[in-house]
Amino acid sequence: MVDLESEVPPLPPRYRFRDLLLGDQGWQNDDRVQVEFYMNENTFKERLKLFFIKNQRSSLRIRLFNFSLKLLSCLLYIIRVLLENPSQGNEWSHIFWVNRSLPLWGLQVSVALISLFETILLGYLSYKGNIWEQILRIPFILEIINAVPFIISIFWPSLRNLFVPVFLNCWLAKHALENMINDLHRAIQRTQSAMFNQVLILISTLLCLIFTCICGIQHLERIGKKLNLFDSLYFCIVTFSTVGFGDVTPETWSSKLFVVAMICVALVVLPIQFEQLAYLWMERQKSGGNYSRHRAQTEKHVVLCVSSLKIDLLMDFLNEFYAHPRLQDYYVVILCPTEMDVQVRRVLQIPMWSQRVIYLQGSALKDQDLLRAKMDDAEACFILSSRCEVDRTSSDHQTILRAWAVKDFAPNCPLYVQILKPENKFHIKFADHVVCEEEFKYAMLALNCICPATSTLITLLVHTSRGQEGQQSPEQWQKMYGRCSGNEVYHIVLEESTFFAEYEGKSFTYASFHAHKKFGVCLIGVRREDNKNILLNPGPRYIMNSTDICFYINITKEENSAFKNQDQQRKSNVSRSFYHGPSRLPVHSIIASMGTVAIDLQDTSCRSASGPTLSLPTEGSKEIRRPSIAPVLEVADTSSIQTCDLLSDQSEDETTPDEEISSNLEYAKGYPPYSPYIGSSPTFCHLLHEKVPFCCLRLDKSCQHNYYEDAKAYGFKNKLIIVAAETAGNGLYNFIVPLRAYYRPKKELNPIVLLLDNPLDDLLRCGVTFAANMVVVDKESTMSAEEDYMADAKTIVNVQTLFRLFSSLSIITELTHPANMRFMQFRAKDCYSLALSKLEKKERERGSNLAFMFRLPFAAGRVFSISMLDTLLYQSFVKDYMISITRLLLGLDTTPGSGFLCSMKITADDLWIRTYARLYQKLCSSTGDVPIGIYRTESQKLTTSESQISISVEEWEDTKDSKEQGHHRSNHRNSTSSDQSDHPLLRRKSMQWARRLSRKGPKHSGKTAEKITQQRLNLYRRSERQELAELVKNRMKHLGLSTVGYDEMNDHQSTLSYILINPSPDTRIELNDVVYLIRPDPLAYLPNSEPSRRNSICNVTGQDSREETQL
Repeated sequence: MVDLESEVPPLPPRYRFRDLLLGDQGWQNDDRVQVEFYMNENTFKERLKLFFIKNQRSSLRIRLFNFSLKLLSCLLYIIRVLLENPSQGNEWSHIFWVNRSLPLWGLQVSVALISLFETILLGYLSYKGNIWEQILRIPFILEIINAVPFIISIFWPSLRNLFVPVFLNCWLAKHALENMINDLHRAIQRTQSAMFNQVLILISTLLCLIFTCICGIQHLERIGKKLNLFDSLYFCIVTFSTVGFGDVTPETWSSKLFVVAMICVALVVLPIQFEQLAYLWMERQKSGGNYSRHRAQTEKHVVLCVSSLKIDLLMDFLNEFYAHPRLQDYYVVILCPTEMDVQVRRVLQIPMWSQRVIYLQGSALKDQDLLRAKMDDAEACFILSSRCEVDRTSSDHQTILRAWAVKDFAPNCPLYVQILKPENKFHIKFADHVVCEEEFKYAMLALNCICPATSTLITLLVHTSRGQEGQQSPEQWQKMYGRCSGNEVYHIVLEESTFFAEYEGKSFTYASFHAHKKFGVCLIGVRREDNKNILLNPGPRYIMNSTDICFYINITKEENSAFKNQDQQRKSNVSRSFYHGPSRLPVHSIIASMGTVAIDLQDTSCRSASGPTLSLPTEGSKEIRRPSIAPVLEVADTSSIQTCDLLSDQSEDETTPDEEISSNLEYAKGYPPYSPYIGSSPTFCHLLHEKVPFCCLRLDKSCQHNYYEDAKAYGFKNKLIIVAAETAGNGLYNFIVPLRAYYRPKKELNPIVLLLDNPLDDLLRCGVTFAANMVVVDKESTMSAEEDYMADAKTIVNVQTLFRLFSSLSIITELTHPANMRFMQFRAKDCYSLALSKLEKKERERGSNLAFMFRLPFAAGRVFSISMLDTLLYQSFVKDYMISITRLLLGLDTTPGSGFLCSMKITADDLWIRTYARLYQKLCSSTGDVPIGIYRTESQKLTTSESQISISVEEWEDTKDSKEQGHHRSNHRNSTSSDQSDHPLLRRKSMQWARRLSRKGPKHSGKTAEKITQQRLNLYRRSERQELAELVKNRMKHLGLSTVGYDEMNDHQSTLSYILINPSPDTRIELNDVVYLIRPDPLAYLPNSEPSRRNSICNVTGQDSREETQL
């Protein structure tokens, strides 16, 4: 066994027990030396200095005692003056000698001794080698003048009545007060407002001047008018206020000289004090001051942290935040490191905002500034990123640090954070609500390609509006569109609701349909009491519970609604409608238009995933009765509902067995094997069995696996979706995944082409002529523009170029500033666009937050601004479920049992359904879908600019001879421009101009002259549209591409599109309407048994795909 004593060194002597008993015998042989630290502080002088100066609390007590002594000495002087009996006579001896009683003299001597001893001691402790610096200080000189005569009178009793200017101790009291305030701030570790300190110093200086003048005048007038203290006070106030009544005036030259001296001192001292006070006031106006602790404890406030505050961001926040009635008593504290902008300052001076908004200049990374904003008492903290910076990653880093600082300072304060890049989101997972800009941006751009105008739908849902926009417009579509834009998402507990309480124990689909039929509200989702997940349209098998929280779309929430039964409604106003417009009926009269309810249920078999077909009844039933719709069952009949197993594609029903096998070999369904960033939500989607080589991803370059160099050569079955972006960032993951979600049928999967640069040749190679949509992402490189609104300049001009070259191409883009949406598809001389511009200005004057909503590109879903989604973060303070619902609608999150957003187009075969209410019933009874709105497209005869008018002299002359040829040529003009027949003045002037051109032809004859004339006329006939078309065709021919697709793109008709969110039940369904649907999750209703061979094949395919995904 190893000898431990030889291995382990012995303990030091002081730690051994035997040494405690026997003594430290080895200490004398130990060469260690004990060292004591900070010996310099053990001296007597250092201990005194520590007590009188260095220690904050003891120094504060010394300052307070000194201040009390000075006030006591001034009080004793006043007592001596009041007790003294003024003697008669004008002798100068009355100025040098006074009557002082013995007790009063004793008190003044005691005070003088203590004051002088303290002054000498502090001078000794603060001595730094220059004694004259200590002696010549004004406080030391005043102390000597006031204390030494009393001490001398102890040894010479005859000097006890000598006059001593004790009233000068007021200046020493002022000096002690300043030191005391500084020690107080150090002791409590708080920096009080410099404004308060300066105001206190100014007041004390003014009081000292007045007190010195009162005492000096009173004493010098002992040989004159014998003024008392009150008369002296009256004279000083009248003199310093520059009033000067003249009833009390000094008589002696000494008192007059003293008054002149005091006035000169006041003229020197007071302006300096006022100047410092004014400077501090201006600095405080810039920094914003403090939000008091008393207000923070008695009032509710939220804090808005931004790196730079712009007027648009401020107004969006204030308008959206204060749009909710229960937030009217809240205060908004803005914490910003930059100085307040001129426009922001002007807005905050408006009485409506000046009483609610407090601006503080400071940083969220400083605890002092967070303390000024009373962050620990705030109801919420909103942290917004600066999207106008060139380096968005750097902007996110600043946001992350702010969030960390706020969480460290106020752990219980709810955080609402806006982040730009998705890869930075995991750093702020602790925040209560997070909105990632690129996630939402790319998801909305993707859904715009398959569900038109999804961005407009989401924007209108997250904005607070009363639906009053456009009600003064003469056009019907603007009234309907503006009225429906007032719909928002609200919530209520089922048992507390008038809308949904009667549907307890009924299916979700039954409750949604009947609530819409009876009240006009659209029930879109629920949440169990014991579950945090929101389920959008859980389907007909979901049974409503009394404790469920219901989420519905309506103009206003139920708590702000009044209910009238049918009889009261008839008595009040029979012709009154919930929605204004022609052929609009009251909500309760929808029952009359529902049609005959079919006794036999409609076929509820599995439909194509591309959209439900509103099929007519069978021929036998058509002969007996008019088209009818099956009723919505209270509880779903599992035997009659045949759910679709979307693990196997429904589009494969229409393929041959060979095509089906090849399709199954190519695609699988599962989760993406790799995630581009931490925090991305896994989505079940279509995958390839094998990874494609990287060289094959280049569309314009051939490789050893394929030899294609343009999109046409690939022979895609579906139209392309082209994404024009500056870089392939991680946000593109959120663009691809919704387009490859498992519930999208394989036959409708569009190829996605990423275009990192967009010259004309690359656009033609990537198949722009036969693309379904082209998505233009806002360029980050343009964010560095000196003028903020110029950040969108490059994107706007590029999109305008695409619009002119490919007029019928569906272009979807995103801008930084909503105000720049008016430049999309810009037509300088378009009368209709000018009319919409005037309408926008009127709506803005009426205080609308959605004044831009009537711009045709925004209404059609062709453009949106991601800054519009800032209101989503603001609304989450009141509606904490809005971010979750929006993410579910956009496909960013997938919850088991929750439905998804899709669309269905109304064809000519579906017009038998007639009204939106019958459509609602048909969808709920057959497929379980819940419609939430309509995307409507109408033909519109828009005024076209003069540059797009094709002029042909020969066509004008031939119309006189042949009506058929004239009709044919007018159709040809309509293919390249708008109809001119509706604009006789423009048409007549154009023809007059054409005739003048024809008269200028050459008068000499000859083949050469005729040829030149023909060429000149051909140039005149060409319009701008034809020139652009010829340019594009020449480039396509040069690249070896076919021009067939581009010829079809030129056939363009002027249309306008808009959205009707939750329209009236009696709204007529029109041809080409696109209905927004929330479809139940098909994975939640997979059959347990396999009733048919088809289902068994589907299930086997689904299992195989899941196993391959896991591998």
